[in-house]
Amino acid sequence: MSGYESEPDDGLRALEATLFASEEPLTIAQLKQILGDVPTLTTMLGRLTEEYAGRGINLVERGGRWHFQTAPDMAHLLRRDRQEQRKLSRAGMETLAIIAYHEPVSRAEIEAIRGVQVAKGTLDVLMEAGWVRPAGRREVPGRPLIYATTPEFLTHFGLSSRKDLPGIDDLRAAGLLDPIDLAMEGLMEKDDAESPLENEEEDA
Repeated sequence: MSGYESEPDDGLRALEATLFASEEPLTIAQLKQILGDVPTLTTMLGRLTEEYAGRGINLVERGGRWHFQTAPDMAHLLRRDRQEQRKLSRAGMETLAIIAYHEPVSRAEIEAIRGVQVAKGTLDVLMEAGWVRPAGRREVPGRPLIYATTPEFLTHFGLSSRKDLPGIDDLRAAGLLDPIDLAMEGLMEKDDAESPLENEEEDA
């Protein structure tokens, strides 16, 4: 039996209750607003993470925000009766992937990588889902709006940060790249070697 279980800690219990009651993941700053300036907050989060590591729910950190979620091996029990409300078209998934791997990017840059125009409403759907957000404007002629992913994107896909995004080799090994995706891969690699931002600055 752990020390936490044998000697309940009121501060730890308050943190646990706060995370359970919250309808959305919380940052360290938000937790401090609720619990006060707790010097050992990071340590407490670590203790709770360990306590819940082998249970049906786990405490996880996604993009700097903390929340409880169903353990990965138990998720199928909830999916049985749950309807997926955020089904994206292929164009939507491609657009989301480009933003995630290349952010921040403008609509024109997304279209350059995909090779086709972004359909009206595609970015709106991604923003309504809470996965994409406007991230300012590119400081080039025309000052195009640029887009980036959100903490909700990381939470939904179970990522701690964008560094956890699968690489091209991982996608290929999983059989998730078809001929169209491979062509897109080549465009992405070309885009990495020759940044759109650099081109626009040269044109300016």
